[in-house]
Amino acid sequence: MELFKAVGLDCIVHPSAVDESRLPAASSPRVTALQLALAKAQSVAVEYPREIVVAADTVVVVGNEIFGKPADADEARRMLERLSGRTHSVITAVAVAHEGSVELDAVETRVTMRAIEPQELEDYLQSGDPMDKAGAYGIQSGAGKFVTRIEGDYYNVVGLPLAKLLEMLGGIMDIRGLKIPAPPF
Repeated sequence: MELFKAVGLDCIVHPSAVDESRLPAASSPRVTALQLALAKAQSVAVEYPREIVVAADTVVVVGNEIFGKPADADEARRMLERLSGRTHSVITAVAVAHEGSVELDAVETRVTMRAIEPQELEDYLQSGDPMDKAGAYGIQSGAGKFVTRIEGDYYNVVGLPLAKLLEMLGGIMDIRGLKIPAPPF
């Protein structure tokens, strides 16, 4: 919601009823994110058929492993240990549903993390921040200090690639004058 406000868009938040664990395995992390974003958009669009519905899903990928949101602190710890000292991909798919049609796209950003010291990891886990984020970290919050390099869209890593979203919305609504805020670094 904060990102929508940052670019001058009003919105309401309506969580989808999609059970992410019940979707079939996809052929790639990008396809996984696209399937999830599409399912979310379609489930909400049924309830709001005349509105523009935006849904997104983010996955973090290291090697061939896809990291979604951790189920518990132990899983968050394992994810962060795997990301520590490595470069990984963050893929966010965006679905925009309007008047019976859906436009889909995805953005990939490469993120490099420095080695995370054991006490830093424990402190971050104790903050609770990792629990509702793909890959168990929020670059915009406590985990930003672990990131040493970003190749691509910062807002994609936050969870909503604003430039891509505005491009997708441009065909549906007048968005002239909306600007993407500079990343906080």
